[in-house]
Amino acid sequence: MPSSNVDQTAATPRLSRSAEILAAAEVHSSGLWHPDVVFVRGSGALLYDADGREYLDCLAGIAVASVGHANERLADALARQARRLIVCPQNLGNDVRTEFTNKLFQFVKPPLTRVFLGNSGAEANEAALKWARVATGRRRFVAAQRGFSGRTMGVLPLTWEPKYREPFGPYDTEVEFVPFNDVAALEAAVDERTAAVLLEPIQGESGIRPATQEFLAAARAVTKRRGALLVFDEIQTGVGRTGTFLASEAFGVDPDMVTLAKGLAGGVPISALLLTDEVASAMPKGGHGTTFGGNPLAAAAGLAVLEELEARDLMANATRLGERLMTGLRSAGGAVKEVRGRGLLIGVEMNVPAGPIIDALLAEGVVTTSGGGDTVRFLPPLVIEEAQVDEVIARARKAFARF
Repeated sequence: MPSSNVDQTAATPRLSRSAEILAAAEVHSSGLWHPDVVFVRGSGALLYDADGREYLDCLAGIAVASVGHANERLADALARQARRLIVCPQNLGNDVRTEFTNKLFQFVKPPLTRVFLGNSGAEANEAALKWARVATGRRRFVAAQRGFSGRTMGVLPLTWEPKYREPFGPYDTEVEFVPFNDVAALEAAVDERTAAVLLEPIQGESGIRPATQEFLAAARAVTKRRGALLVFDEIQTGVGRTGTFLASEAFGVDPDMVTLAKGLAGGVPISALLLTDEVASAMPKGGHGTTFGGNPLAAAAGLAVLEELEARDLMANATRLGERLMTGLRSAGGAVKEVRGRGLLIGVEMNVPAGPIIDALLAEGVVTTSGGGDTVRFLPPLVIEEAQVDEVIARARKAFARF
């Protein structure tokens, strides 16, 4: 028998704090996710897990933490607004919401002059579909293969990936998918029954795949000819991530609607559907609404993000450091096949599945995510610093060398 004076608890290894939290989370989890790490705080482009380890964040909550973690301007704006007013629906006026929308249209130019505020990217895309139906009187849509529009029932028909879409059908929305960047297929698909064409200027979920200027210009031309609308989904590409406020600016193509979310409020739920005067006026009074959309807390956060973009010239930072990061990743060796992107929206296509690469990067202290089966997405906060970019490259070389 063991001696009575031996501490039995010392013989049992204690779980790390992260492991304790993960075990506790499993008790009531939906079971959809099984994370390996627990983050408890952040600063700029850095994250810290429950055991105190530091990571370089190249995920930013999937392009959400645009101005970084624990951003002082954003945190102060939220604290001030929380003490003043949190709830005020859009059928009532609010000062900070007005200030936010007016500031937004200093970044967004005509013909987009109107906005409807919501809470998520899927909501914004659903609103765009409703507006397209009421403005045209049509029900059919055209979208791109490998495109991603969201996971709610209203937009799932336009999300191409079968594993996201097929288990929940059939749908009553008629959608035709065309190969991305195939002008002939697009022109053939749009007809007098088409309400709208919805496209991402740079496809995000499928692995950071930019549209060609020819493809987007053709989309504009054919929709005008057929009396359909053109919608750009800039949920992931917008708010300065590609070096311009809207990625579509670089293509010189003006759509009828643009959807924004993710980085617009730096982590606070918000979305914006931007519309032309003509399209906005088609919706009857009370035809669309939302309880939480445009609430003062989210508006204050959005205003702080826009002010931070301007004050710190973060779009220029995205351009400069995005080029530096892409150049470094192209020379990182290992199983790198191709590096694509613009600004700080970057995809590294590998010669092996992305999953093990992402795990290796995490082991090196770099947080990323997948974009399709073989592409790793790098989406750091726009406040990332040059020295941090260089450290990401150095750690990526170590991770890639294993493959």
